[in-house]
Formats: sequence, C-alpha cells, structure tokens
Amino acid sequence: MDKNKKFLISGFVVSLFLAGVVSFYASSNPDGLEKVAQDIGFLDTAKEHTNADGVLADYGVKGIDNERASVGIAGVIGVIGTAIVGGLLFKFLARKPKKTLKQ
Repeated sequence: MDKNKKFLISGFVVSLFLAGVVSFYASSNPDGLEKVAQDIGFLDTAKEHTNADGVLADYGVKGIDNERASVGIAGVIGVIGTAIVGGLLFKFLARKPKKTLKQ
C-alpha cells in the first residue's frame, strides 16, 4: 500500500472516530447565529426550516433514544456521505493526463 492510500485511510478512520465518539462532547452552547438572535431578542420569531423533521435533523438520528448514540451515528453518516460525494467529485473532475504521440 502506498503512502497516499495509508494517509487517506488514516484520515478517514480519525474522522470516523472524531465524528462518532468525540462529537458528543462538543459544546452544547448555541451556534453563532442562534446566540446573536438570542442576544438581540428575535429568537422567538424564528420558524422551523423545511428539513426540521428530517432523519438527521438537529445533530442526531431521529428514532434513536440514546442521545450519545444518536449524535455519534449522525456524525458517522455525515463522514461517510461526505467521503462518498467528495470521492465521486474527485474521480469525475480529476484531470486525466494527456496522451502524447510517439514518433
């Protein structure tokens, strides 16, 4: 296995660990926009977005009661989804070497 594949696989494993285990310990404080809305006083006028009832809404997986597992599984799904989309984009958008004519 070459260095690039080892590096990519190591990065993927670390990403899965961070998303699946460490993400549960992230700050529970509101994000920047929510904090500003709370400070200025217009948080009560906010409306739910269209995907608020989605399976992965609110940093968890709907239907899983254990909050730690819900957040971890949502993180792992996000990492896998990002890897798939990114890999496909790199595959289709990567420049192919030009063929040279031999004389």
